[in-house]
Amino acid sequence: MRRTPVLTAVLGLAAGLLAGTPPALAAQPVEKAAPSASIAADTYTWKNARIDGGGFVPGIVFNRSEKNLAYARTDIGGAYRWQESSKSWTPLLDSVGWDRWGHTGVVSLASDAVAASKVYAAVGTYTNSWDPGNGAVLRSSDRGATWQKADLPFKLGGNMPGRGMGERLAVDPHKNSVLYLGAPSGKGLWRSTDSGASWSQVTNFPNVGNYVQDPTDTSGYASDNQGIAWVTFDESTGTGTNATGTIYVGVADKENAVYRSTDAGATWSRLAGQPTGYLAHKGVLDAANGYLYLAYSDKGGPYDGGKGQLWRYATATGTWTNISPVAEADTYYGFSGLTVDRQKPGTVMATAYSSWWPDTQIFRSTDSGGTWTKAWDYTSYPNRSNRYTMDVSSSPWLSWGANPSPPEQAPKLGWMTEALEIDPFNSARMMYGTGATVYGTENLSQWDSGGQFTIKPMVQGLEETAVNDLAAPPSGGAQLLSALGDIGGFRHTDLTKVPSMMFTSPNFTTTTSLDFAESNPGTVVRAGNLDSGPHVAFSTDNGANWFAGTDPSGVSGGGTVASASDGNRFVWSPEGAGVHHATGFGTSWSASTGIPAGAIVESDRVDPKTFYGFKSGKFYVSSDGGASFTASSATGLPSGDSVRFKALPGTKGDVWLAGGASDGAYGLWHSTDGGATFTKLSGVEQADTIGFGKAAAGASYQTLYTSAKIGGVRGIFRSTDKGATWTRINDDAHQWGWTGAAITGDPRVYGRVYVSTNGRGVIYGDSSDADGGGGGGTDPTPTGACAVTYKITNQWSGGFQADVQLSNTGSSPWNSWALGWSFPNGQTVAQAWNTEHTQSGAAVTMKNLGWNANVAAGSSVSFGFTGSWSGTNGKPTAFKLGNQSCTVN
Repeated sequence: MRRTPVLTAVLGLAAGLLAGTPPALAAQPVEKAAPSASIAADTYTWKNARIDGGGFVPGIVFNRSEKNLAYARTDIGGAYRWQESSKSWTPLLDSVGWDRWGHTGVVSLASDAVAASKVYAAVGTYTNSWDPGNGAVLRSSDRGATWQKADLPFKLGGNMPGRGMGERLAVDPHKNSVLYLGAPSGKGLWRSTDSGASWSQVTNFPNVGNYVQDPTDTSGYASDNQGIAWVTFDESTGTGTNATGTIYVGVADKENAVYRSTDAGATWSRLAGQPTGYLAHKGVLDAANGYLYLAYSDKGGPYDGGKGQLWRYATATGTWTNISPVAEADTYYGFSGLTVDRQKPGTVMATAYSSWWPDTQIFRSTDSGGTWTKAWDYTSYPNRSNRYTMDVSSSPWLSWGANPSPPEQAPKLGWMTEALEIDPFNSARMMYGTGATVYGTENLSQWDSGGQFTIKPMVQGLEETAVNDLAAPPSGGAQLLSALGDIGGFRHTDLTKVPSMMFTSPNFTTTTSLDFAESNPGTVVRAGNLDSGPHVAFSTDNGANWFAGTDPSGVSGGGTVASASDGNRFVWSPEGAGVHHATGFGTSWSASTGIPAGAIVESDRVDPKTFYGFKSGKFYVSSDGGASFTASSATGLPSGDSVRFKALPGTKGDVWLAGGASDGAYGLWHSTDGGATFTKLSGVEQADTIGFGKAAAGASYQTLYTSAKIGGVRGIFRSTDKGATWTRINDDAHQWGWTGAAITGDPRVYGRVYVSTNGRGVIYGDSSDADGGGGGGTDPTPTGACAVTYKITNQWSGGFQADVQLSNTGSSPWNSWALGWSFPNGQTVAQAWNTEHTQSGAAVTMKNLGWNANVAAGSSVSFGFTGSWSGTNGKPTAFKLGNQSCTVN
C-alpha cells in the first residue's frame, strides 16, 4: 500500500523515547505513596489478528539450490520465510527490540546458494534523522530462526525512496564467504569476506550514485542519494569454491547506471555502450544464455515513475539490445519487477511497477525479449481481456469494496509491483509483491498455452500493517476494532480469520483514532485521513456498517476522537482545526473552549458528560459534554505530546496516563479524581501505552497492560494489582520493534492483550494462566516441588525452537533457580532467551536472570531457546531443579 513518510513520522517522533536514564520528575501533588514495581514472568502464546498483508512487499528472494525455500522483505515490518507445507510465511525479525526498532525495515535479503541454511538481511528503516540508529547486516545459519549482527557505520533505508530496487545484498554463488552490499547516502559499495561478520568499503569502486528524488526536501527523506541499487554475480565465471570473476553493480546514476568487475572485485569499470537517462532498478542475469536483463525507470520508485525501458546485454559480445515491450513514447510508467525462468532459459518477465491507473501490467517473453505478451490487453477501450483470473476469497478486502468503471477492475492486479520472481525450480509458480499483499500463481504455464492462470494472495502469515489505535468492546460481535495506516482498519469478529472488508463508507487511507460508547458498544466513531471527503465516521451496529459525519471548517486530518459513555456525544480533535464537540452523529460541530488545538482527547467511561484532554504537559477536563474544558492543576506530567491516556471502565474519574521522553518526565501516572491530581508509579521507569482488560480471579480491579520499561527491562507488562507489581508477558524472541502506539486488554477474556506494532500488524497474546488465580484447584496434585512443560514449537532441517515452562509447585518461593536436563539425541543449544544457559555434552543447565529469579509458590517462569539436531529430535524425559526431580507435563 502507499506508505508515505508522513505515516511513519510518528515513529520518528518516538525515536526520542528510545534511550536514556529514568528522568527526573518535577514536583507534583501526591495522593499516597506510589506503588513499587517488580517483575515476574508468565508464559504467553502470541499470534496475529489475521489481516494477511496490508503493506508494501518490495522484495522476494528464492534460494537457487533448495526447492521451496523463499524469503520476503518488507519496508517496515521485518522479513519472512516461506513455509511450503502450510503455504504461509513465518516472521523472522520479531526479536528486534525497542531500542533498535529501525532494524524492522529490511532494505535487502540474500539467500546463500552454497549453504542453503544461511540467509542475510540488510536492515535499517531511515537514512535521515527519523531513525536514530545505524544499519546492520544480520546473518543466520538456521534460515532466520536466530541471527547474529554486524553493525554498519552508516544508516540503511528500508522505508526510503528507491527501496524497491535491488537486491542490494548478494552472496558470491561460489565462494560464499564473500558478500557485497550496496549502500545509500554516498557510502558506496561494501564487501565482506567472512560471511557477513565484518564489512569494509570497496574503496576503488568508482561511483557512489547521485540520484535523489527531491533535492529541496529539508527532512532528508526525499533528498537522500539512493546510492548503490543492486549487485548481480555471473555464476558462469566461477568454479568450485573460487570467487566468482564477473560481478555487475547497479548505481543510482542516470548516466552511469551499470558497472562491472571481471576480476572478482579487484577492479571496476563502467559498462560500455549502456543506455543513459534512466535508473536501472534491477539487473537479472540469465547465465545459460549469457544475457543480463535490466529494468529501467526515470524515477527511483516505489510510487513515482513516468517512463521506462527494458534492455538486454550480451555478456559475451557486449551488445546492447532495447527489448522494451512497448515504445518509450507509449509508457507512462517505469519498469522494475524483473525475473527469468531458470527452468526455461529465454523466458523473462517484467512489471510496469508505477502504472497506477488503470492497473499494473506484467509482461512475458519466451524468446529472450524478442517478443512480448501482456497480462491484459484492451479489446475495445475501455474493455479489457485478461490472461488471468483473480481469486481473493482468502483476503476479500483486497477489492477495497470498490465497483470501478472500466478499464479499472476490482481487485486490481496490483501497484508498486517491484518484486517479481518465478520459482527457480517450478516454472508454473510465480510470486510478486504489491503495495498491499503478495500475489502469486501456481499455473503460470497457462499464460503461454492460451488458457487463464489464476492469481491468488500468497500472503498468509505475512502481517504488515502499522497500527495507530485499538479498541476491544465489552459486548457485541466485534472482538477487536483496529485503526490502521494505509488500509484504514478492521472489525474482527474472529481473530483467526481475515475480515471480509476494511472499514468503508468512507474508506480512510489511514485511521488515526477510534472509540466506542462504553455503556452502548454498538456506537462506534473513527477519525482518519482522506484525500478528499469527510474525516470522521460513525457506526450504530458495533462497527459492522458506517456512515460519514460532517467536518468542521479547516479539517486536514483525523486526529483523535472520543465517544461519550452513552454514545450521545462526541469530542473530536482533528488536524487543521481546534477541538470540537457534537451532540448526535457529527452533523454539526461546535468549537470547544479552554483546550488548545491538537490536544489528545478521551472520554470518561462512566459519566457521559465528562471528557478529558492532554496537550504539552497540561491535562484538561470537561464536565459539560466537551463544550468547555478547564486545565487541571496537576503538574509533573510529560511536557511533550508523546502521551497516551485512558479512563478506566466502570469507575468515574479513574484515569491512567503513559508517556514522556528520556530527557524529561517519562513513565506511568494514575489519577482517581478525574485528573485533578496524578501519582507517578515509582517502579515504572518508562511507559508509552496503557490499557485495561478483564480482572484476574479474585481481583477487584481490572488488569493493566502497558508497553514499558520496568526493572531495567523493555517489554509488554501486565499488572493484576493496580500497578503494585508487574509481570513481563513477552520475551526477547517476541518484541516487534516499536510497540508504543496502542495497547488494550480484552474485557471478556482474562489475560488476553492486543499490542500495536509499526509494521507487524496487530499482535495478540493469551496467557497460560486462564484466570490469573495461579492455577486453581482443578490441577492434579504435583508429585514434586517443580513441574516442567517442554514444547518444540518450531522445527526445520537441522534446527528447532523449544519453549520451556518451569513451575514452582511447592509451598515456598524461590529466589533463584537452575534447571538441568540431558538431550537424548545429541542436540545442542544455539541461543536462549529469558535464561542463561550452559551445555557440556548432552547435559544442559538453564539458570535464572536477575529479573526472573523470584518465583512465588504456585507461579511459573518461562524461557526458550533454539538449537540444532541431526537424525532425531527427541524431547528430554527428566528434569532436575538442583537435586529435586521435576514432574514432566
